[in-house]
Amino acid sequence: MNLGGFKNKEVVVDLSSGTVSYRGINEEDAKKYIGARGLGVKYMLDNGPEVEPLSDENLLCFMTGPVTGSRSTMSGRMAVVTKSPLTGTVTDSHIGGWTAARLKWAGVDNVIIKGKSDKPVYLYIENGQAELRDASDVWGKGTRDTVKAMKDKYGEKDLSVITIGQAGENKVRYAAFINEHDRAAGRGGTGAVAGYKLLKAVVIKAAQKGNMPEPKQKDEYNTANKKAVKAILEGGLTAPKKGGLSVYGTNVLTNLINEVGALPTKNSQATNWDEAEKHSGEYVHQHLRVANNACHACPVSCKIEVEVKEGKYKTRVESFEFESSWSLGTNCLVSNSEAIAYLIDQCNEYGLDTIELGHAFSVAMEASERGIIDETLKWGDADAMIDLTKKIAFREGFGGVLAEGPARATAQWGAPELSMSVKGQSIPAYDPRGIQGIGLGYATSNRGACHLRGYTVASEIAGIPEPTDRLKAEGKGELLKIFQDLLSFSDSMDICKFSSFSENAEHYAEQYSTMTGIPMTAEDVMLAGERIYNLERYYNNLAGFNKREDDFLPKRFTEEPATGNSAGSVSRMDVMLDEYYQVRGWKDGVVPEEKLRELGILAEGSGSESSQI
Repeated sequence: MNLGGFKNKEVVVDLSSGTVSYRGINEEDAKKYIGARGLGVKYMLDNGPEVEPLSDENLLCFMTGPVTGSRSTMSGRMAVVTKSPLTGTVTDSHIGGWTAARLKWAGVDNVIIKGKSDKPVYLYIENGQAELRDASDVWGKGTRDTVKAMKDKYGEKDLSVITIGQAGENKVRYAAFINEHDRAAGRGGTGAVAGYKLLKAVVIKAAQKGNMPEPKQKDEYNTANKKAVKAILEGGLTAPKKGGLSVYGTNVLTNLINEVGALPTKNSQATNWDEAEKHSGEYVHQHLRVANNACHACPVSCKIEVEVKEGKYKTRVESFEFESSWSLGTNCLVSNSEAIAYLIDQCNEYGLDTIELGHAFSVAMEASERGIIDETLKWGDADAMIDLTKKIAFREGFGGVLAEGPARATAQWGAPELSMSVKGQSIPAYDPRGIQGIGLGYATSNRGACHLRGYTVASEIAGIPEPTDRLKAEGKGELLKIFQDLLSFSDSMDICKFSSFSENAEHYAEQYSTMTGIPMTAEDVMLAGERIYNLERYYNNLAGFNKREDDFLPKRFTEEPATGNSAGSVSRMDVMLDEYYQVRGWKDGVVPEEKLRELGILAEGSGSESSQI
């Protein structure tokens, strides 16, 4: 392989046989699909879209990109790619901190895991070598105790641990990976796949010195990186200690989204809440914040660490994020930020997706209020939520029902309309009635409802790169495609999405070109992103997601009007979806063969079925 940025080494683990092998990376695949998210999805397609998520045949891929672990700003991301047990779609969930950088510094680009172990194991990686080791002594432990055990064994210096907690072990369908800094690969149930395979953790020992990726064009790369860093430092949202993300973290959005009437409230029965301010970024900054933390090569430091010093919610935890505080807060009518901090702490300890967990509570609250279920769970009862969190992680009693995810639980109750989900994954913290484009994004996301596939909020709320009317449906298909394609590329490079608030396709192209040595323009960036997005859609089509109905929102959003400053608005999916399919060149959500050939996903003369390896 002749591309800069890559170590050209993948660890392939067969848990069934207990063997570890190594291989290089196919250069043509790397050129087409960039790395991380894109390359991981290619491996999933080659493995076969028909596999069951919780099976020996499913792959679990830990993927980095060509700039991971380098001096490129915000380049500390890793994509965990698999077939989701929550949705049945292909999914990629990204984790920050230093996990990805250390993997690259250890001389490894990616880790591909298949099969199922006959006993609990973890994978240890150092100096380009990997070894399966017995995890019996940490099986059954939470993430913090597992991290501590690994630090005691291998030393704290230069160590990263990405692990599942009890939720993953018990195959909760929205179980997450958590690392030593409370960063999460949160969505899609990647932790459940690891739990099925009896893989407790991946432990990486590696120092930065002498191990950072080498750019092909050193001088030009330095120039490109300086240009990108300048954009971040001068960005309105990203400027260190000045921009909203840096000062308040992602939770800077709570008051803003609530004010415009787009904050889903009480399981989306309303779109604003007077009490939301009590868990906002501004409130937390004043009352609970103790530190702003950063990931590898990031000057923004958006990770807010909070501390509750006394009382029943006593805790110190990182990641008091917008999505987490909304889902466990406004979504469930909990305004107490101390209780929310404790719930986030429990999610990190057990290894749970905070967004999906909040929805599990809110659907149970609404179902309880309506008399649909016998269990009693009242709106705003944080203590009951804390108690139920453990029961979900261990699949005890009613917790076992909610461990299947809100979509499956409400279907079991005969009330699927209570689940605010698409393809089985629940929505994040933006109401599609108050922000039209993001609703289309939820509906057409390849991993189920998700704001991170195409963040039109940047334009509709923040005016980046230019403002659009948040309540207008027309034009949102084209707008969404641009965001989806751009972020598909950045996820594959793999660079933090927040960079897109200040950087653009030209910044990405220059960093990629000078790192890898492959010439790329801004237009090439968008084309590569389009290829990756269509690759994912092709996988899902083959996995059974091939109907227009798969790309739609719950009726609550299309029939029940918003409140607050979006009063009367409903999601105009009828207008937006037709436009989106036309812009994409899809037929009712299915990628035609001519589009697959046009993008080089299928070669001329080949069929439309994937090969299984």
